[in-house]
Amino acid sequence: MAIIHQPGLFAWDQVEAASDMDRLQVLLEALPDEELMRTLEDERKGRRDDYPIRAMWNSLLAGFVFQHNGIESLRRELARNGQLRQWCGFDVLRGAKAVPPEWVYTRFQTKLLRHWKEVERIFDALLERLMEVLPDLGVRLAVDSKAIQSHANSPRKDAPPQNQKPDGRRDRDADWGTKQYKGIHKDGTPWEKTKRWFGYKLHLIVDAHYELPLGYLVTKASANDSPYLLPLVEELDSRHPQLVARSQYLSADKGYDSHANNKDLFEEYAIRPIVDIRATWKEEPDRPRPLYPERVDTIFHTEQGELLCRCRDGAPKERDNYEAMAYEGFEADRQTLKYRCPAKARGIACTQQDCCNQGNQPQHGRIVRVPLDTDRRVFTPLPRDSKSWAREYKHRTAIERVNSRIDGAFGFERHYIRGLKKMRARAGLALLVMLGMALGWIEAGRHENLRSLVGRPRAV
Repeated sequence: MAIIHQPGLFAWDQVEAASDMDRLQVLLEALPDEELMRTLEDERKGRRDDYPIRAMWNSLLAGFVFQHNGIESLRRELARNGQLRQWCGFDVLRGAKAVPPEWVYTRFQTKLLRHWKEVERIFDALLERLMEVLPDLGVRLAVDSKAIQSHANSPRKDAPPQNQKPDGRRDRDADWGTKQYKGIHKDGTPWEKTKRWFGYKLHLIVDAHYELPLGYLVTKASANDSPYLLPLVEELDSRHPQLVARSQYLSADKGYDSHANNKDLFEEYAIRPIVDIRATWKEEPDRPRPLYPERVDTIFHTEQGELLCRCRDGAPKERDNYEAMAYEGFEADRQTLKYRCPAKARGIACTQQDCCNQGNQPQHGRIVRVPLDTDRRVFTPLPRDSKSWAREYKHRTAIERVNSRIDGAFGFERHYIRGLKKMRARAGLALLVMLGMALGWIEAGRHENLRSLVGRPRAV
């Protein structure tokens, strides 16, 4: 067989390290962090400077790029990677002795928490710059939450507080969260899955096209999803009103389904809610209900917002008596959904014309207007039963990919963080790195790498 001359033992390690260094260079050149650096340096002025502020900041960011889930892992990388120490700004002549001990990183992170407003300004500046280079950023939004499990000692969920012994390794800010998943198998049988975890929730609002974070909140795991949708949009509007002004759609799963969310999204921000609906009809859930329950009429609707006309009678199955009405569009001035008689629109034989409008059917067929206020959960500006709604809802999967990157690329699957403030800071830095790398690739003329956060995971 042909003999292949192998390169050096550490060739692939060098290739991967070079790839990570490229990403780090792109990130550091894109971040507008000079104001934060000067603030921290002024605070240290006149004191020992064995570990420079800028080098500490750069190395902390490098931890995300090199996929380290803790400070000790990052320190080992710095100790063996002279090129990384040089890029971060540590004294190259000191070699591995230039690597800060763990307690130095702890104190530096405490300083960052005291100056978190300056860190948030970096996040905002990155978004403003991205809005300039990506004119359609924010047109389609997506909202979701992700579970962040705490790997500190957790109390038993069923144990009362008085029976829970003090434990210094326990995360006192975290609590238990539960999330249920339901669906239907291919054979028609229902399935249900319950996930429980001890820790936190990261509530995210992202751009559904570019898969970039636009805002976030961190809460305890027990927090419900629905109440945080509007605060995320309100916070984004207060800091980046131009971004919200260009938004047209917001997609979310049924955990965010509520009258208030659908109503305020459209009326306050002119954003069409694409929010899946929860099944709340307990009695005969599959049977259509009258649109006008106060009178006898042929118009019915389903909980999924499908408008039906009972235009036929005598079918073996009751469902066959109904025909979907023809959608004619949304009337913004009236805040109504306009529908037309399906018999006239599609040439269907109708046996109920005498019952419709007392037999006075116009030539073009009966017109039915459904005000959104009839039921904000069921009736939305973009009808739930339309192909457009289904197409827009597919964009929601973008936030699932963002959540996956947060877990896999930024080490949230296995972390050593305890405390709500520290978790907020860790999440904020991870999302800041995500924005900074996206902007860096764009400014480097490499748009195809916009979502390229890390290379292949490397052993530590």
